[in-house]
Amino acid sequence: MTEASSGSSRSGERLSLAVLQAENQRLRTRLEAMLNEARLNQEKMRRFDQLERKVIGAASLAELIRTLLQDYKTLFELDTVSLVLVDPQYEVAQILASQAAGMPEDGLIFLDSDQPLQTLYAHAGRPILTPYGQAHAFLFETEVPGVVSLALLPLVHHGRFIGSLNLGSKDRQRFLSGSSTDFLERLAALVAVCLDSALATERLKLAGLTDALTGVHNRRYFESRCLEEVVAARRSGAPLVCMFLDVDHFKKLNDTLGHQAGDEVLGYVARLIKAQLRGSDVVARYGGEEFVVLLPATPLQAGLDTAERIRRIVAAQSVPAKTQEAIRVTVSLGVSMLDTTAAAEEPSALVADMVSRADKALYEAKAAGRNRVMSTPEV
Repeated sequence: MTEASSGSSRSGERLSLAVLQAENQRLRTRLEAMLNEARLNQEKMRRFDQLERKVIGAASLAELIRTLLQDYKTLFELDTVSLVLVDPQYEVAQILASQAAGMPEDGLIFLDSDQPLQTLYAHAGRPILTPYGQAHAFLFETEVPGVVSLALLPLVHHGRFIGSLNLGSKDRQRFLSGSSTDFLERLAALVAVCLDSALATERLKLAGLTDALTGVHNRRYFESRCLEEVVAARRSGAPLVCMFLDVDHFKKLNDTLGHQAGDEVLGYVARLIKAQLRGSDVVARYGGEEFVVLLPATPLQAGLDTAERIRRIVAAQSVPAKTQEAIRVTVSLGVSMLDTTAAAEEPSALVADMVSRADKALYEAKAAGRNRVMSTPEV
């Protein structure tokens, strides 16, 4: 072999070796990328599994919503999360009002129709990965500065939209159109089922704690809730007002116009009372023509103002009953405030004392001529 040919051979070997090394490095880089992706997917699966367990294990509708709005945001390091629910009859809003403790201050939005969601998802019912646009503004209470990338999860159950879970990130690459949505589709289906199940459970609870005639809570609910509010008031030091209300001359009305007219009067009075209260207040039918109201975080004078407003509104209205003549009724009210000075008393004893004083004030209002508000001395 000549010297020239020997040099050419060595040069060729070096070139082949360089090619092999480059190919080897390329394969290593690709393998490392695949391993990193596998690790990321494994971590993503771990977090999804953790979230799914919390969603499935939520003990109430409020806890389920807290999990979605707070835990999801933390687990997946998102900049914003919102939940839109279709609630044309304000049923969900009312249920959550009774479970208000610990609810997130923002991120929950109600729609009175599913039409905006049908338009957004074009009836397809599949997750959408998209840049933030004005068409998505209704999914969030306020625009979060810097959020540019969205994942929108339609919540569909039995073929109808019940809501939308909306995830936002300031990272433009976080949710890219065309990326896989397998995880998100699975989560959306799970959340929809759990929401529907939680609502069904709450309806069953309400059926046993609601007065069928008037639609407000019953005495059983009041007694349980009253104990909770007394415990909360003692802990926080906030005032708590109790109000008893009685429809004046109700027996005479029943005897004269019949029980159907009497039922219509009770239902109408219940609606008038409820319309004057806040979402955190409680009204229940205590028995017969008597109602009871709890006003958390309310001083005595504010409670008296509410009672007087209810008295005036009831007296000014004609009951829309199926009778030849318009029915006008009045109510008497007794008001008391929780005695927070009795620190050593058991909560049940404080409940009994507050209720008893409101009942006594009601008796005094009726004895003084009815259609008036009376109260026990402020403690």
